Amino acid sequence: MSNAAESGSFSNPALEARLIAAENGVGPNATSLSAGLHLELGEGWKTYWRSPGEVGIPPLIDWAGSENVEEVELLWPAPERFTAFGIENFGYHDEVVFPLRIALSDPGAPVRLNANVTLLTCSTVCVPQEFTLTLSLPRASGIDADAAALISAYAEKVPEEGAESGISIQSAYLDPDMTALTLVAHSERPFAGPDVFPELGAGTAFGKPDIRLGDGGRLLWARLPVLSAAADLPDLRITVTDGDRAASLFTELADAAPQPPFALDRVLPGLAELAWIAAIAFLGGLVLNVMPCVLPVLSIKLSSAMKSRDQGVGRIRKGFAVSALGVLAFMWSLAALTLAARGLGMTVGWGLQFQNPVFLAVMFIVLAVFSANLFGAFEIELPSSLQTRLARAGGGKGYSGDFATGAFAAILATPCSAPFLGTAVAFALAGRLLDIAVIFTALGIGLALPYLIVAAFPAAISRLPKPGRWMLWLKILLGLALAGTAGWLFWVLIGVGGMTSALAVLTASAVLVVILSFSRLAAGARLSGAAATGALAIFLAGFLSAAGTPNAKPATDWAAFDRREIPKLVSRGEVVFVDVTADWCLTCKANKALVLDRAPVRTALRAPGVTAMQADWTRPDEAISRYLETFDRYGIPFNAVYGPGAPEGIVLPELLSSEAVLSALEKAAERAVASGG
Repeated sequence: MSNAAESGSFSNPALEARLIAAENGVGPNATSLSAGLHLELGEGWKTYWRSPGEVGIPPLIDWAGSENVEEVELLWPAPERFTAFGIENFGYHDEVVFPLRIALSDPGAPVRLNANVTLLTCSTVCVPQEFTLTLSLPRASGIDADAAALISAYAEKVPEEGAESGISIQSAYLDPDMTALTLVAHSERPFAGPDVFPELGAGTAFGKPDIRLGDGGRLLWARLPVLSAAADLPDLRITVTDGDRAASLFTELADAAPQPPFALDRVLPGLAELAWIAAIAFLGGLVLNVMPCVLPVLSIKLSSAMKSRDQGVGRIRKGFAVSALGVLAFMWSLAALTLAARGLGMTVGWGLQFQNPVFLAVMFIVLAVFSANLFGAFEIELPSSLQTRLARAGGGKGYSGDFATGAFAAILATPCSAPFLGTAVAFALAGRLLDIAVIFTALGIGLALPYLIVAAFPAAISRLPKPGRWMLWLKILLGLALAGTAGWLFWVLIGVGGMTSALAVLTASAVLVVILSFSRLAAGARLSGAAATGALAIFLAGFLSAAGTPNAKPATDWAAFDRREIPKLVSRGEVVFVDVTADWCLTCKANKALVLDRAPVRTALRAPGVTAMQADWTRPDEAISRYLETFDRYGIPFNAVYGPGAPEGIVLPELLSSEAVLSALEKAAERAVASGG
C-alpha cells in the first residue's frame, strides 16, 4: 500500500487505526475523494455502530484542522450483534472500515485530512480511545488498488435505502406501554439468516429479537423487547441484515401489532423434569412455614388448634383438611390469575399483589379486625336464627372459617421468596398451563403440610396443655402478633400508596373497629356499618393512592439502580452489587438486617471500587421487572454481583449469608482474560 494513500497509525493492544484513501492524490478538477477510517481491533475487542444498543458510544470524528474539505460523510457498514455484561450491543470486531465521502472546497487542490477521533473499545473492560490521524494528498493521479478494494468492500456492507434493497417494511407497532416493538418485513428473495436493528432515538434500546420467517422465507416477523425508552421518539429506522446484504429503512408506526406467521414451538419439559421441579416447589412451600413473614400464619394455626381441641376427632380432621383446602384454593386462584394476566400481556410475579394499595388496604382491615377481636374489643355473633339453622346442619358449622384461615395463611406467605421457591416459580410462570397447575399445587401442598399432618393425626391436638389462664395470655400474644403484622402492612401501604392513602385507611379501620365494639347496636346494624366503613377504606386506598409516583430513593450509601451503568462501571474494573428489594418483602429486610448491614459485608460493599445498587420494587417498575426476567426470576429477594471476573453476573441465593456475598464479591473482582463477550 502506498504511503501517500494512508496516514500514520495509532496503535495500542486494543486497536490499530489509520486513514486510507482510494486515490494517491487529488486529480485535476477532482471535486471529491473516497477515503476510509480503517480500524483493526485486537482479539476479543469490539467497537460500536451508530446506534450502539443499551450501552456504548458510536465513533465520532471532528475534522477541525482539515484543509480543502467542504464536507465529510461517514458511512456505517452493517453491524453485528454481540452480548457484553448480559446486554445486547451492536458493532464490529476484528476489522472494520468506515467509508468516507469527502467533498472538496477547491476542486483539484491538495487536501489535508485531520481526523480527531473519539471511540470506545470494549472486551471484558471498556477503554475510551482518543487520537488524531492526519493524511495529506497532493496534486496527483492514480489509484491505490489495495486501499480502494478495502474501502469498496466495506462500502458494499453499508445498508441500502429504499426499494433498491429488495427489502421493505410492511408494518411496525410499538405498544403503548413501550414494552415491545413488533414488525414485519418482506424480501424479494428468501431470507437466510436475518437480524433486525431498530433505531428510535439515543435513549431507546432494544433486546434480542424473536424472529420468525414465513411465506417461503420471504416474510420476516420480529418482536423486540424495549429495554429503555427515550423521552422524545424520532422517526423509526429499521436496519435488516441478511448475510451479505442489508437495508436501512424509515417507517411509520402502525395501530396494531402484526401477527406472527406461526406459533413458536418450544422444547417441552419431560415428566421427570416436571416431577423434580414439583418436588422443589413442595420444599419451597414447606420452608415458607418458617420464614419470618409467616409469623401471623403460625398465630392463626395456633388459634385454630385451640378452638378445635375439645371437638371430636372427626371434626378436627375435617377442619384441618378444609384449612389445607383453603391454602390450595388460594394457590389455584393465583395460578388462574397468572394465566389470565399473562394472556393479557401483563407482568406476572410472586408477591406482586403487595404492590397494589387496594389489596394492602383489605389485608390491613382484616388483620386490624382479627387483632381487635383477640384483644376482646368485640365478639361477632351470628343472628340466633342462623345459628339454630347451622346447628341443625350438624358438622358443617365453622368450616367456612377453617377454609378462610388456610387461604389467609397462604396470602400472608406470598411476600416471601424462600429457598427453592424462586426456581419453581420461575419454571411455572414461564411454562405451560400444566406446568403452572402442577407447580402451584405442589407449592400449596408444601405450605399446607402442617394442616395435613394434623388432619391425618388429629390426636396430636390432645397433647396441647389443658385450658387455663395460659390461653388468655396466648390470645393476647396472638393479638400482638397480628397487630404487629397490621403495623407492617400499614408501613408498606405508606410506601406503595402514599401517606394520605395510608392515613385514610387507618382512620376508616379505627372507625370500623369502634362500630364493631359498640355493643348497644344490634348485630345486623354493626355488621352493616362495619361493611360500609370497610368499603370506604378500600375506595380511599385506591382513590388517594400515589402509586404512580416513583419509588423512594435508596439510602445514601446505596446507588439507585440503573442497568445501563453496570457495564460502564465493570468496564472500569469496578464491582457492582445489585439488591432488588421492596418494603413488602420481609425476606429482603431480613437479608439486609442480618447480612448486608452487618460487618464484614457492609464494609466490603463500601470498599473502594465497589458500587452497591438498590432497586426498589415496592411499587411497579417495568425496568426492574424486565431486569429480573433476564434471569428468569419473577420474585424477590434477588441479588447479583458483577465485575471483571463475572461480567454476566453471579446470582446469589434468596437467603443471603456473609460467606456467599463475600465469595461472590471476590470472584467478581478477579480480572478475566479478554474474550469475545
